Amino acid sequence: MTKQSRIHAVCRQVGRALLPAALAAGLIAAPAAHADEYPSQPIKLIVPFAAGGGNDGIARLLGQLLSDGLKQPVVVENRPGAGGKLGVEQGLRAAPDGYTLTLISNSYSVNPSLYKLPFDPVDDMTPIGMIARAPFFVSVNPKVPVETLGELVALAKKKPGVLTYASSGTGGISHLATEAFLKTAGISMIHVPYKGSAPALTDTVSGQVDAMLTTAGSTLPYRADNRLKVLAVTLPQRVSSAPDIPTVREAGVPYDVTVWYGIIAPKGVPPAIQAKLNAAINAAVVLPEMADRLKATGEAAAPGSPEDFREQIVKEISLWGDVVREAGVTVN
Repeated sequence: MTKQSRIHAVCRQVGRALLPAALAAGLIAAPAAHADEYPSQPIKLIVPFAAGGGNDGIARLLGQLLSDGLKQPVVVENRPGAGGKLGVEQGLRAAPDGYTLTLISNSYSVNPSLYKLPFDPVDDMTPIGMIARAPFFVSVNPKVPVETLGELVALAKKKPGVLTYASSGTGGISHLATEAFLKTAGISMIHVPYKGSAPALTDTVSGQVDAMLTTAGSTLPYRADNRLKVLAVTLPQRVSSAPDIPTVREAGVPYDVTVWYGIIAPKGVPPAIQAKLNAAINAAVVLPEMADRLKATGEAAAPGSPEDFREQIVKEISLWGDVVREAGVTVN
């Protein structure tokens, strides 16, 4: 069976599995002709970040698989700037015809608490579906005299405000996720923001800062050659790529956070087109090409319904809003 045949077969299976829920949610209420005729031209997939990053890599592979499944080119367009706000705004202002999609991540749920946005992050978009989920790892440089997360918490309580942690920048997801962890654990550390995750990780590995919430793709290679101590994973369960790393909850801290990626479209996309796109994405993310790519970087496919994705966004807007207010985070 060819790759395109496999994609169509998975699409049919996913479509059948989701049909009852789609009917119940009213996703198939529009005339069938909308879905039958769509797509009849290339689809633009906006990535609101620079080329070469993790978001971009996922978007380009997904675009290729969607092109095969939908029988139309999916063209990835990078629109970086302002923490992802510029690209998202462009995507949401497009015509609601299913031909402009936007890839988003956790920052989409963070930005409403940090910036005055020219759009409503819930009411001005059509949720299409989630692509993948991934963990953070609580990591420290080898100079820090701890071997477990419990020992790190104890050390931080013994020396409040002495230990340091790196982030990819003030107001970024790694910054806010760390602040949420510190509050839950009842400890304090000094925040050292960087312009990106790469320099933050470099200084954590070299010992310039003590700790960092790191991603799997960058974490595990440094752990393998003992240049980084990985104390815990932020998911509710251990990850298959590193099953010996305990969860944060196992250390007695009731905390977990997930990094995620998903697809949205402008407000008003016809329900039949929304459902067709959702089925195509759900089919693409479980294909071996995508599953292997995700597994290699510690991520996992996250197929689901548009409404589940909307609920995730709404929940996290509230969550990160609380973190921003309690930590007093501001950005210029």
